[in-house]
Amino acid sequence: MDFGIVAMASCVGEPYDVAGEARRLGINHHVVATMGFRTLHRAPAGVTTTDLGVAAADAALTRAGLRTSDVDFLVAASGNVPEYLHWDVSTAIARDLGLRGVPTLALTQACLSATLAFETIAGLFLTRDEVRTVLLVSAERVSDAHVNRLGNGTTADSDGAVAAVLRRDHRSLRWLASEHLTDPAYADFFRLEYGGSAVPEAPPGRSNRDIDHGYSIFTFFQGDAERFSEYATMTDARIAQAVDGACKRAGVRREDLSRVVLLHANQVAMRNAAAALSVPLDRTNAELAAAMGHFGGMDPLVSLDVMMERGELRPGELVALAGMSSGLHWFCTLVEV
Repeated sequence: MDFGIVAMASCVGEPYDVAGEARRLGINHHVVATMGFRTLHRAPAGVTTTDLGVAAADAALTRAGLRTSDVDFLVAASGNVPEYLHWDVSTAIARDLGLRGVPTLALTQACLSATLAFETIAGLFLTRDEVRTVLLVSAERVSDAHVNRLGNGTTADSDGAVAAVLRRDHRSLRWLASEHLTDPAYADFFRLEYGGSAVPEAPPGRSNRDIDHGYSIFTFFQGDAERFSEYATMTDARIAQAVDGACKRAGVRREDLSRVVLLHANQVAMRNAAAALSVPLDRTNAELAAAMGHFGGMDPLVSLDVMMERGELRPGELVALAGMSSGLHWFCTLVEV
């Protein structure tokens, strides 16, 4: 199925110094320094996930020289805590964009949603002849009432959105293939304990902000450091497997890739993933991750947008968008610039 990205645009929150935020929150500055995040982006009070998504979508349509009336389908990806329960972010974005009579789809499967949306969109183009232009919007707004943006110092969660205008038969930033691996043994990793139907309210004196996911994962392995280390090595290896799987589907080799654009993890995780992929760190987006923070599932797309804006990618180059998501999932989408 031939389709590509006509235009992209990003909208991010205001920049904050990670070291300063760590001091304010009383997080070990040595841990924060080792993780390598320099900046995170926080949206002003009152700015919602929907607001961020609409701003990015408006900018992408303007860059593409299109109007909302040119959009045949809207796909919205957002894996963070939603603004409301029993509510659909895709229709909220459509409403605020002024889209009328346009079908929408909400993808909420954590950090894999935006990257694997390309495969879903390929299905739309394949099965709906009338669909010529799809607007993909990925927006993430951290709920500070539920999570600590810095966790225990290993992340720096940011607010923002990125939008891509996808057109049937467009030849630049062309989708080639996607791959997706799942291991349900780790389904409970990274979950928020309170607020869902299983445990609607936190016990007195407790909240989701108290959860140390690193510790809860370690206890899953009953304190066995060797098993925990094997798990960490396995997660990096499966990112490589996902990349190789996408390459196989596209009929190319990993060695043909110009860049591997990953989720904005800390620098330790970025180095480990690069080593598992046997690619130099400067062929990833490690520097952008340190400079921008982690935007959830939109990371690979916002990095791709920045790289294209800077002129770092040339026509014909192959780029892998890849990462790991809670679930656990490993994923990759290949595009040809």
